[in-house]
Amino acid sequence: MKATHFVRIVTSTGALALVAALAACSRPAPAPEPVRAVKLVTVSAGALDASAEYAGEVRAQVESRLGFRVGGKLLERPAELGQRVKPGQLLARIDAQDLALSSQAAQAAVAAARTQRDLARADLDRFKNLQSQGFVSGAEIDRRQATLDAAEASLKQAQAQSSVQGNQAAYARLLADSAGVVTAVQAEVGQVVSAGTPVVVVAQDGPRDVVFAVPEDRLALVRPGTPATVRPWAGTPDAQALKGTVREVAASADATTRTFLVKLALPGNAPLPLGSTAYVTLQTPLSGAQAITLPTSAVQRSSEGDRKGSMVWVFDAASSTVQARPVVVAGADGNRVVIADGLKPGDEVVAAGGHVLSAGQKVTRFAAQ
Repeated sequence: MKATHFVRIVTSTGALALVAALAACSRPAPAPEPVRAVKLVTVSAGALDASAEYAGEVRAQVESRLGFRVGGKLLERPAELGQRVKPGQLLARIDAQDLALSSQAAQAAVAAARTQRDLARADLDRFKNLQSQGFVSGAEIDRRQATLDAAEASLKQAQAQSSVQGNQAAYARLLADSAGVVTAVQAEVGQVVSAGTPVVVVAQDGPRDVVFAVPEDRLALVRPGTPATVRPWAGTPDAQALKGTVREVAASADATTRTFLVKLALPGNAPLPLGSTAYVTLQTPLSGAQAITLPTSAVQRSSEGDRKGSMVWVFDAASSTVQARPVVVAGADGNRVVIADGLKPGDEVVAAGGHVLSAGQKVTRFAAQ
């Protein structure tokens, strides 16, 4: 009787231990997903402000960096900064003494070559008379003819060299090619300059440009032929704005600023002085167009599966949940993103807080304090 009671006590104790062990191994129930507070914006179409204003500098369409064709010591530079020059006007002069001596040496070489030619011709004539008398052979005449031909070639070579040396002597004077204004002086009297080194820069009279820089994100909106409005920086408030057209866009970015140089052609009668500052407002094809724009914080990158691109979180008011929707980005309008496809007016999009969301998650509207 006592033994049976002991067995029952052991069995009950084992059952309790088993229940406790099973309870310890079971997983706790997952905590409910928190309801996120997000900022929502209602999608609507509005006019784009794709125009942009840039500060530029007025320059001549043709600026000549003039230098000597030969090297030498600069003896004279009549041209001064801001001076108006005429075609053929003396701008600078280098020491031409060595060039004159080289020209004289070339002329002496011409005279020597001409003497050798005359001697070879007289020698040939004399041998022809001897041949008619039967004293020399035809081979001797051929040798004398070859000597004359070589003397003729030497004379032509000396004459060409003399012409080159004569031109170089004239290159000691730097003359203006056309009428214009001296915009830079890059050499002083007493300096030894090499051939091709710029001495003065002349802005030729004629059409004017406004030169300005455009950042890379705006380059796609700037093309040759794009119209623009130009207003002078120092002009009066009631000054009439000028109309211009983009003439040239640089093919590569500046190595330092990473911007692209743009040249805007001005009308021929533009009263803007060289070097003055002017403001350029470009009228792009997107200016005034109706489009959907969103804050940059609303658009995110999507990398689900093979679908990679841009997406937004769209709010469903009936279920208070959000769903990811792919969109097509057309560009930027200031600090907003232009949406080309994927949304329609009236949709509610998460503008802030989307980085912590998942598909089907419940959200609540963010209430500003």
